[in-house]
Amino acid sequence: MPGRYPVTFGEVELLADLDRPAGWVISKDGVPQSYVDLDDPTYLDFEYVQLMAIVIDLLAEGPVDAVHVGGCACTLPRYVAATRPGSRQIVVEPDGDLVQLVRDQLRLKSVPRLKVRVLDGRAATAALPDASADLFVLDAFSGATMPLDLATREYMDDVARVLRPGGTLLVNVADGKGLAFARRLLATVGGVFPHTALLAEPGVLRGRRFGNLIVTASPAELPTAGLTRRCAGGLTQARCLYGEALTNFVAGAPPLRDGDPVVTPVPPPGVFG
Repeated sequence: MPGRYPVTFGEVELLADLDRPAGWVISKDGVPQSYVDLDDPTYLDFEYVQLMAIVIDLLAEGPVDAVHVGGCACTLPRYVAATRPGSRQIVVEPDGDLVQLVRDQLRLKSVPRLKVRVLDGRAATAALPDASADLFVLDAFSGATMPLDLATREYMDDVARVLRPGGTLLVNVADGKGLAFARRLLATVGGVFPHTALLAEPGVLRGRRFGNLIVTASPAELPTAGLTRRCAGGLTQARCLYGEALTNFVAGAPPLRDGDPVVTPVPPPGVFG
């Protein structure tokens, strides 16, 4: 089962976690893409996924209708299925061979009420009905960077169309020194959604090292007090910026538009070991 596997867009490596018998990592070009524990879907190894789970845990109780753009091993869909039984979920993943690998090797068929669509993010989102999702997770990467076409105002407008009035958006973005891309993404999301917050570890937030930042947004108010408390007290020590602090962080950065010439952040050599 461990080894290298050809997929539609290159090759991935499936690695066993020596510390957890049911733990598996999918890596591509030396960049870890997903971690799953097949026996315990509530175990989240990656720190940024733990931050995303904090947001999900603070949603209204009960099952949700969720869309996940970016699938890989489907870590968060498994988490949602385990913690919110009865949830209906759609996963969008453009790499059909990767989807098949996860079905064959990582028990994807065991996740209840989960549908996978082999499409690119924009095409799949455009096909979704209005006001059909309580949760929209955008965790799509090309290598170590977020695809530009999933970060623009035009795409965020379509995401807003799909979300219900009380729905929540979650975006995983990676950035480094200066955080120029993250600031522009926040300006873009903030131009569409009236309520926005940012979750990140202090070192990443200060631009001291390359890492993941989690953007969450909603047409409705966010549980900022709960987010702040859980970020400070969780396994991953993080900060939550919102309101004036977030406005100061964005510092007037321009939103992203289709066709804008943008230099995407590139991780420094050796950041992934």
